[in-house]
Amino acid sequence: MATATTHGARDHARAQHGIRTETMPVVPASEWPTAVPGTPVWAETVAGGNYTHRVLARGTELRLTDLAGDACAHLLLYVDGRPWERLNTADTVKVQWNAYLGADRLLLSDQGRVLASVVADGSGRHDAVCGTSTLVRNTERYGDGAPQSPSPAGRELLKLAAAKNGLGPRDLPPSLSFFQGVEVREDGALDFTGSAGPGASVTLRAEQDLTVLIANVPHPLDPRPDYVCTPLEVLAWRARPTAPGDPLWDATPEGRRAFLNTLDFLTARGLA
Repeated sequence: MATATTHGARDHARAQHGIRTETMPVVPASEWPTAVPGTPVWAETVAGGNYTHRVLARGTELRLTDLAGDACAHLLLYVDGRPWERLNTADTVKVQWNAYLGADRLLLSDQGRVLASVVADGSGRHDAVCGTSTLVRNTERYGDGAPQSPSPAGRELLKLAAAKNGLGPRDLPPSLSFFQGVEVREDGALDFTGSAGPGASVTLRAEQDLTVLIANVPHPLDPRPDYVCTPLEVLAWRARPTAPGDPLWDATPEGRRAFLNTLDFLTARGLA
C-alpha cells in the first residue's frame, strides 16, 4: 500500500487496526487473552531493548513474566503526584536486613514507607545492588547505548519513560532488576547467576498510587558479548492493598513499622 500521499498514509494506518504483534500494549487491557485474578488495567508485552510506564492505583497487583528466559525488568517506582518519594534501593535492602528480593519483601521509599510489596515470586533471580546499564557502559560493550540504537542502555530508556511522566534525569535513582540474578560473595565480589528460565514471574502489589517505569534490557553484569534480551509480559489488575491482619503486614517488625508509617500518612491525607 502506497504511503507517499496523505490518503495513502491514512489508509495504511487504518489497515493496521486489529493487528497484534509479539510485543505491544493491548487496549483495552480486558482484551488480553490471559486470565488474571481481577479486572485487568494493564496488558503489554515489552520487547527486549524497550521500555514501558504506567500509573497504577493503590492496591493494584502487577505481574511481570520472563516469557523466553532472557528478559530483565529494571524497575523504578514513584508515588504518583509526589515523585520526590520514590524507590530507595539502599533502604529496601538495609531496613529488611536482606539484599535479596523475593516473596514477602517490601519495596521502600526513603520516607520509611512501603511503595510496593512482593506477593509472589517464581523466579528467585533478581538484583537490588547493581542498578541498570548506562550509555557509557553499553557503548564500551556493544558499540552504542543510545535509545534508538540496537543496544539501548537501561538508564537511557528510563529517561524517556520518566520524561513522559514529567520527570527528568535527576529524578532517576538506582533501580531494581528482576529475572537476572546476582549473588554477593563473602569477599564482596558479585556473581551473576542469570535467569531462572522461561515462564518465571514475579507479582508486586502497589501499596500507594504509583508511577511505574520499566526498562527491559540486559543486566549490566551479563557476561555474554551479544546484547541479549527477550520479551517481558506485563499484566496488572485491580486488587486490594495489604491491610492489618494480612500475614505480610506482621511478617517482620521492620515491615510492620513501614506499613504503619504508610497507613498513618495515607490516613492523614484521607486516602485510607
